[in-house]
Amino acid sequence: MKRGTTLFLKIAVIFIGIPVLALCLFLLPQITTEANEAAERGSDIAYVVYGIVMIMYVSTIPFYFALYQSFNLLSYIDKNQAFSELSVTALKKIKKSALIMSGLYVLALPFVFILAEIDDAPGLGLVGLVMIFAPFVIAVFAAVLQRLLQEAIEIKSENDLMVWGENYGNYNQYRRDVGKKENQ
Repeated sequence: MKRGTTLFLKIAVIFIGIPVLALCLFLLPQITTEANEAAERGSDIAYVVYGIVMIMYVSTIPFYFALYQSFNLLSYIDKNQAFSELSVTALKKIKKSALIMSGLYVLALPFVFILAEIDDAPGLGLVGLVMIFAPFVIAVFAAVLQRLLQEAIEIKSENDLMVWGENYGNYNQYRRDVGKKENQ
């Protein structure tokens, strides 16, 4: 892949993280402040909002970890290490992070339904479901890519062994030739 393409994707990964950071720094504290004021007035809805906000804050940890792993994966592509165990490991970590996020939002769903019932906003439940399935789709996609990449690495390894067995009697000569190909 061309370096410019991976640079564009790295910039896109950074821009994906910026709105979430802004949400955590500006919007969620504002929501929490309003929930505090509602709790002081005796409203029970504040405790539901606390639960949702807490889960949203906790979910940013696997979110940023997955973004970091995506950035690492793009770096591996830049270094011509796309077909390596490092890439498989990065995809596995992205998959686990997405599943953790999805699980956290499953825990938040009862709070969302309570809030939707109190505010008489049935569409809020649908938003809660979207928040569950979006990371789940990413996890499934990462799992498929992980499996395909693992199989491609195995096929490449088998082909390298076949070439070595047919063309080389000396393993050191084989490694020098493979090193030349990788550097090109």
